[in-house]
Amino acid sequence: MTGWLAIAGLGPGDEALVTPEVTAALAEATDVIGYIPYVARVTPRVGLTLHATDNRVELSRAAHALHLAAKGHRVVVVSSGDPGVFAMAAAVFEALEAGPLEWRDLDIRVLPGITAMLAASARAGAPLGHDFCAINLSDNLKPWSVIERRVRLAAEADFAIAFYNPRSKARPDGLIRILDILRETCRDDRPVLFARAVSTPEETLRIVPLTEARADMADMRTMIIVGSSLTRIIERPAGPILYTPRSAP
Repeated sequence: MTGWLAIAGLGPGDEALVTPEVTAALAEATDVIGYIPYVARVTPRVGLTLHATDNRVELSRAAHALHLAAKGHRVVVVSSGDPGVFAMAAAVFEALEAGPLEWRDLDIRVLPGITAMLAASARAGAPLGHDFCAINLSDNLKPWSVIERRVRLAAEADFAIAFYNPRSKARPDGLIRILDILRETCRDDRPVLFARAVSTPEETLRIVPLTEARADMADMRTMIIVGSSLTRIIERPAGPILYTPRSAP
């Protein structure tokens, strides 16, 4: 087959954080496929077709990309952040596994990107400097009971925790329950980072103790990082540095 499919991460927002590998793939592409705001980040040009679709059609979007690649197109499926972290790479492979056997002969590449989690951590310092985990708080693809269980177990294990998709208009109260679970389980005042729209002009960072963290401090553009019991704050005139030491006692 002459076509190929690249699943690419566009990073957290700033064009300077898009990798050269992704930029090169976009320059060669005949088709770019993805969620509407992510496709909007790709500059139109002659010979490039942009296919923007709604947020909850990942599998049909993935199948469309595979179909075009099988027809000889050079296709880039775009995600924000990294495509393998709560994004389109897994959806493409689900469609590949369920699709025609000839799709398995395609040249398929996953091009990594800088995740919101890593961008937020870097802006604040190094809160993910020791063991950590990432949990998606959206219940679109898993039951809420699973989310609560994973949050409680992660807190009991004393991981630093990065939360994706913490709060939306459709589920404004879920984060209230998550913060309650953290307070019940952690029983301390570890720092919580609310990092919104990192690397964009709307970026804001806010660090508060767990006892003062509120659900209304977050929306869908916010990454929340809850420190472990070892996470520290270094106060300084230029602003605090949040970090977790590399070793545990």
